[in-house]
Amino acid sequence: MPVITCIDDLKRLYQRRAPRMFYDYTESGSWTEQTFRENTSDFADIRLRQRIAVDMSGRSTASTMIGEDVTMPVALAPVGLTGMQCADGEIKAARAAEAFGVPFTLSTMSINSIEDVAEATTKPFWFQLYTMKDEDFLRRLIERAKAAHCSALVITLDLQILGQRHKDIRNGLSAPPKLTPATIANLMTKWRWGIGMLGAKRRHFGNIVGHVEGVSDAANLGAWTAEQFDPSLDWAKVAKLKEMWGGKVILKGILDAEDARMALKVGADAIVVSNHGGRQLDGALSAIRALPAILDAVGDKVEVHLDSGIRSGQDVLKALALGARGTYIGRAFVYGLGAMGQAGVETALEVIRKELDTSMALCGRRNVTDLDRDVLLIPEDFEGRWQD
Repeated sequence: MPVITCIDDLKRLYQRRAPRMFYDYTESGSWTEQTFRENTSDFADIRLRQRIAVDMSGRSTASTMIGEDVTMPVALAPVGLTGMQCADGEIKAARAAEAFGVPFTLSTMSINSIEDVAEATTKPFWFQLYTMKDEDFLRRLIERAKAAHCSALVITLDLQILGQRHKDIRNGLSAPPKLTPATIANLMTKWRWGIGMLGAKRRHFGNIVGHVEGVSDAANLGAWTAEQFDPSLDWAKVAKLKEMWGGKVILKGILDAEDARMALKVGADAIVVSNHGGRQLDGALSAIRALPAILDAVGDKVEVHLDSGIRSGQDVLKALALGARGTYIGRAFVYGLGAMGQAGVETALEVIRKELDTSMALCGRRNVTDLDRDVLLIPEDFEGRWQD
């Protein structure tokens, strides 16, 4: 077992073990990648206020997210192609989240299906929905998530059309990988990954292949998917999906105060301040910079979570202290998964929990629910001065 001190240790190990196209899929953003970079760098602009001679005993990182008990307010974000980072990746990540006591969110574009993950776990997980033009498929997908006893539907709103990610195009990203000379040369150096994939339950998108007429392999799957994201998605359709689901709904992809108010109107149980990890609109604000204005707009009328850019427990602390009720990690857990499978995801979670706990104590707080802006030193122009 390698010595892991931080998330970057897992990232380095992940880069050595994962095929290049899947590493690049994770570690990239759209166009110039400005937003992708600022999602993390903007956290560094916020400083922490150290306090001393404060009783630091009896600390707790436990909290709730949408009424569910969590050992810390950190959920595993929906990440497509997780089962290509490591054999049966979604199953391993879900089991790690369950063992740790935090939510796992399964992506529509997962390799392991809803049913695969439900069969392999004992507690309800969340299901993330992309809105598709095929309404029959969409309806059946929601019914499958209900049958699997998913406890929340996470509707992603910021992928009506796909932002261009240059690395994915250059690499010919696909699941499973297309065997070109360059791909074969790279895969020959990733023997550990290859041996694992030989025994994988699935190598295609498990929620789609076999559930859509005429989609049976990578070739026709790619054509179908390219045409399916729904550019006509609007708030009326969001309300319809909420009604169709009938349970708790989390709306992901909120980056503007007005959109946060609209999410409140349709009755969201929570909203996620997110720019899709910098993978959609390049040049958009980082999630952490957008958070304060959204909190000002909706107050405590809806639970506000934050996704995009979190790589440490200190990042979690900063988001919570600004007012978020929960956070999500995507790349941070994928690094662990690609590095060491389920054990790597559990390690990533433990690294973040320990950093959160230690930093919270040194800021003079014993309970994660007591974090507030008083523990932060925020630059005067952190939210930016923008001309109307």
